[in-house]
Order: sequence, then structure tokens, then C-alpha cells
Amino acid sequence: MNTAVNLNVVHESEAQRQHARVKIPGKVRYIARGERFEGSLVDVSAGGFAFTSGNSSATVGDYHRGRLLFQIDGLSLGLDVEFQIRFVDPRHQRVGCMFHNLQPRDIATLRYLISAHLSGELVSAGDLLNTLQRENFTKARKNGAGGGMGPLGRLKAVTLSAGFFIVGVGAFAYILKSLYGLYFVTHADSAMVAVPSMQITMPREGTVQSLVGPDATVQKGAPIASFSATMLEMLKGHLTDQQLSPKNVEDLFGKQMKGTLTSPCNCKIARQLVADGQFASKGDVIFELVPQDTQATVQARFPFRNIAQAKPGASVTFQVAGEDVVRHGKIISSNLHDGSMSADIRTVIQPDEPLPSTLAGQPVELSVDRGPSLDWLIDRALAAGF
Repeated sequence: MNTAVNLNVVHESEAQRQHARVKIPGKVRYIARGERFEGSLVDVSAGGFAFTSGNSSATVGDYHRGRLLFQIDGLSLGLDVEFQIRFVDPRHQRVGCMFHNLQPRDIATLRYLISAHLSGELVSAGDLLNTLQRENFTKARKNGAGGGMGPLGRLKAVTLSAGFFIVGVGAFAYILKSLYGLYFVTHADSAMVAVPSMQITMPREGTVQSLVGPDATVQKGAPIASFSATMLEMLKGHLTDQQLSPKNVEDLFGKQMKGTLTSPCNCKIARQLVADGQFASKGDVIFELVPQDTQATVQARFPFRNIAQAKPGASVTFQVAGEDVVRHGKIISSNLHDGSMSADIRTVIQPDEPLPSTLAGQPVELSVDRGPSLDWLIDRALAAGF
């Protein structure tokens, strides 16, 4: 069995023509070396044409300008063309040419003639005019091959793309944060910094005169106010009936006795409830003092529906009004207000870092974050074996 391969066999795709050639009746006229030549067209394609040379002395490589002539509906159609001679066959007097610098209208005309001839349609002047009136070519791309944007255009494009990207990321982050706050963060209805306070009461009926200024800091045992009371008030309960004669009562009422109120601790004057020179009854609260050696806490109020979040041990985040620092703490106790069946839960929060007692009474924005934290994610990853 002969298995030799015929190397002279050529696949049709290897010899396929770039443009279809059709035999369309026509002529070509051109001037070469000062002489006018005319030949009959053998075939025409979108890339070139062939004609009979006759008495023409054509040479390969010659470049000429001429005119192709066709007959359509009794009308003569002429196309001004530039062409170069690519091959010459003296035996059959055949000359092959290639077009150069064809205009878009000429290309459209040639393609119409070739397409109509191949499909067997009759070529009419009306169809030809319709073909030439429409837009047969698309505009070249601005950033096509050989073009491209300059440095300024590239910088502008990159800047706009980066801007849109940043805006998109920002919008996505805002939406994600809003959804997280909606589903995983519980906010307290109200909260404030609380410090245990001490009260100084009036020991006798009389008038009060403060010895320190407002918001002053006093040491333990230091005088903070003086009071004046009548001798009758001082001796009330110690006089017999014989000593309570009208004359003695009048004399005792006219005599004044002064005393001093002292601080029971190293405290700061939080409030003075009785003004200087004002009469106060026995037991009335004169001053509220804030001990300086105690740690401030935060008291917060939550709706009853958030009882699962406002439980002891839960971590909270809070910010005191007037501060830019975000603080953290834990709930150490929670109960209903006054022990009644109210709809509010009162909680006490112990800050992770000590709060200055000077912040007593300041409002606080407080929230409980029950969403997944970084530590939670790490624990889950370690548990999964990553």
C-alpha cells in the first residue's frame, strides 16, 4: 500500500482570493508615457481589475491614473481610479492591476456592481444613486489603532474612574453600616453619668450662709456653711413648764446661736439647694456633695423589649456629651424602675476606664453592639480549623 503524501496538494483555504472577481463589461482608459491607451475589462474586484493590453506596453510596477467606464441603463458610468500594474501576461495580452487610494463613494459603487452581478440582479441607475446617498461606512474610532489618548486624557479618564469607584464604595459602605446598625445595634433611650452623692441637711431651724463658692472642692472636716438658730430652737425639748413662761420665751427667741456645717468627705459641691440667708426647716437638704474618691458610672434606660440585650455582662459603647472620645464598658446590673411593673429597664454601666466625677449629670449616647466582632470571627475560624 502506497502511503506517500502528495505535497503538491493545496487546500482551497490556502489559495482563497481576498476579493471576488466578476466579469463585468467595461473599459479602462489611461495615459502612459504621453500616449492614450484603452483596454477592455476582463474582470473586476474590490481590490483591483484586469484588462486586455492590446498595443499597450505595460510594465510591472508602473503607476497610472485612469478611468473605468461601465454602461448602466444606457448611461455611461465612469470612475476615476489610481492603479498599479502587478503582473503582465504577454501571451494572453492580460494585465493585472491593484487599486490605490480609492474614495469611499468609489468603493461603494464597485461593491454594489459586484454584488448585483453575483446575485444576478439588474443594475439600475436608481439603485446606484440610492447606494451612493446612504452612509456605507462607519466613522473611525477615536481610540483606534495608531491613535490613543494623550497623557492629559489618560489622567482625566483614570481620575474619573477612580472617583466613581470611590463614590460607589462609599455608598456601599454607608448602606452596609446602616443595615448593621438597624439589625445588630441597640440604642438606649437615655443615659447619663452618675456619681454617688452625699446630702448635708439642716440640723436646726434657721438661716444658712455658705462659706464656699459653687462647684468648690472641700476637704473632709472643712466648714462649708454656717447657720443661725434661735436659742429657743436650740433648747426646745429641754425646758420645763416653769421655764416656758412668756418672758423667758421672749428672751430665748431674741437670742441667736450660730453653728457650722462641715464636709463629711473629700467632696465637690454639686448643688446648693437653700440660698444664702434663706430660712430652712430642720432636716431640709442644704448641699449635695460628690465624693472625689469614687468612680463615676453610667445609668441608662432601655425599652423592656430589649431585655435580652440589656443584660448584666453585656458590652456597651458610649460617648459623653462634649467629648470626642468613644468609651467602652459593661452592664453590671439591670432592674425595673422603682421595682414596679414599668416598661423601662434601668441599667448601671461600669466604664472600662475611670470617668472623672466632674462629668456627673452629663448626658451620654449609649449603644449595645450584638453583631459579629473581630474576636468572634477569629474564634469561629480557629474552631473550624483554619
